[in-house]
Amino acid sequence: MTLPARATCHALLGIAAVLAACAPRVEEDAHAGHDHSHDSEHDEDAPRHYVRFLHDGEPSYGMLEAEENAVVPITGDLFGEHGMAAEHVDLDGLELLPPTDPGKVIAVGLNYLSHLGEREPAAEPGLFAKYPSSLVADGDDIVIPAGAANVHFEGEMVLVIGATCKDVTPEHAMYCVFGVTAGNDISERDWQASDLQWLRAKGADTFGPVGPSIAVGLDPDNLLLETRVNGETVQSERTSDLIFDVPTMISYISRYFTLEPGDLIYTGTPGTTSALAPGDVVEVELEGVGVLTNTVRAGG
Repeated sequence: MTLPARATCHALLGIAAVLAACAPRVEEDAHAGHDHSHDSEHDEDAPRHYVRFLHDGEPSYGMLEAEENAVVPITGDLFGEHGMAAEHVDLDGLELLPPTDPGKVIAVGLNYLSHLGEREPAAEPGLFAKYPSSLVADGDDIVIPAGAANVHFEGEMVLVIGATCKDVTPEHAMYCVFGVTAGNDISERDWQASDLQWLRAKGADTFGPVGPSIAVGLDPDNLLLETRVNGETVQSERTSDLIFDVPTMISYISRYFTLEPGDLIYTGTPGTTSALAPGDVVEVELEGVGVLTNTVRAGG
């Protein structure tokens, strides 16, 4: 799907506005294998923002240069050795893609007290999977499939894995994390209740909006997460309220799954959710990352 230039440019320019409006606490990069020598011209204490986009018809990564209204394409491996191209690509008309091409998309459920209702917190993170084919980028539509009658939003912080990790301890878990982005774990509640597993309910096509950028250098355990539907704020909570923090989630998941660069982890949604209708515009804003915007439409 070709993204409207207006929507795409709005998302990336919104990152610059977010950065100007807030100053989240910056941590040392907590992933392994990335050479920052190519980024030396940037303030080492400033978060960096990477996007994945179509460039000359091929998926490419680039670093956002908000002040120049441009993206600088990356040569090499974003999660390892890489350099910066000499050219700049103007944001106008840029076609965004989901920020990685993951082998795995893992999600943690019931991870905010405000989302539990009458339930007690679990002793360990509750895991489920979303399909990589469910992912869509900022500006793409959320498509309600035939037979779906109770499709809800779930704004979330999404972790982007930057190194191969297996059986890591909580003390070393942050070395697996490249950065964070915003996500929307679209969920069909009736299918969640009736199906044997959540394959349809959580993994249907377009049920995984994610983006617009990967932010590197933020503290993922203390970011403001907000969801808006048609401009009205419907979720607002800090990631410091997560029941299982980022190191705990990474360590637990890596017991059972080898995490690899580009994999995504949806970390849970706060508060209550409600059904979406065709024409609704859903925005998920994660502090320091930008605004993920998608419009809901009915499928065939």
